[in-house]
Amino acid sequence: MPSYYAQWMYDWEHRLISVDNNRVVRPLEWGVEWARDWPCRNGFAPGHMPEDGEKFLRDFNRRIVAASDDFYSYRKPTDFRLERREVQVFSTREVPDQKLEKRVRGTYADFLRFTSPVRTPFPENNLVNARWFPTRGQRAVVLMPHWNADALAYTSLCQALNLIGISVLRLTMPYHDIRMPTEIKRADYAVSANIGRTLDACRQGVIDARCCFDWLESQGYSRLGIVGTSLGSCYAFLAAAHEPRIRVAAFNHASTYVADVVWHGQSTRHIREGIESQIDLDRLRQLWSAVSPMSYFDQFARWPKKSLIIYANYDLTFLPEFSRDAVNEFQRRGLDHKVVVLPCGHYTTGETPYKFIDGWQIASFLRTAFDSV
Repeated sequence: MPSYYAQWMYDWEHRLISVDNNRVVRPLEWGVEWARDWPCRNGFAPGHMPEDGEKFLRDFNRRIVAASDDFYSYRKPTDFRLERREVQVFSTREVPDQKLEKRVRGTYADFLRFTSPVRTPFPENNLVNARWFPTRGQRAVVLMPHWNADALAYTSLCQALNLIGISVLRLTMPYHDIRMPTEIKRADYAVSANIGRTLDACRQGVIDARCCFDWLESQGYSRLGIVGTSLGSCYAFLAAAHEPRIRVAAFNHASTYVADVVWHGQSTRHIREGIESQIDLDRLRQLWSAVSPMSYFDQFARWPKKSLIIYANYDLTFLPEFSRDAVNEFQRRGLDHKVVVLPCGHYTTGETPYKFIDGWQIASFLRTAFDSV
């Protein structure tokens, strides 16, 4: 039986998960059309549409993992620009928080914009957006929020990092806030029952992050790192496995396989509901192996870096056993890392007092890690 504290935490997690009541159950789609422009085709012509979508994508995943530097390669954008505009919330909730909307009305900030090297059918998603929090010095990080984060999430952490001399590009991930297509109300296209689109969204998120380092380098920043939370942590790990300029990395909620999180996590149960009658976990794990951190520890270990892994003991979304598996892989390989275990859950990490504990752990790690690389 769980302890009183554990049960209290689980009840709190369930309440927070239930706040978003606009999740949509969608049926399984192979989404092979999303692979038309991917590299690693191994002889298949662009636009090839196979009869067996599952086999096609399963084989494609194996080729991607074997040649991931090609899959996550890109052409450097040529249209980097800073845009000053009014701050907006871009809430994903059924009923937006009007107090929050009112608080930011009339405030302005600078945003880095450029065309994503990964093209999708949605023009708004193809234009990358990253809010810029500059400060003096040569240290800078790209920050990748959690799935369905609004545009204000982590701005306090960005400002705190500024105080310790770290500039921040807070990246809007694919299909989030200003990049969200008008046909959806949540960032459902980032992770969904569409297998190919989920793969493509992850590839785009990783490549967009790598492009941010191109811009930071052009601005004179030479000591670079990355911070990711939840889905952003997955993207951040994949970026760190393929980007040699990243020397410091903080993974806020870490896991091993995307499929395991989707299958067992409370916040993705609507995705499982739409697909479990047609596919099992083992098949799904193979279909999303190309975007799962566990597939890329060899690549991650190529360049020296300092890493922080944070996970929560009462997490119902990234189950603690998956996080411990990731930590064990860091330990087995002798990678330079620090582990922090929070006494809360996934959603409660964003609540008082745990958000302050979490933020302090990230900030203190970055400060000391940058000083030693």
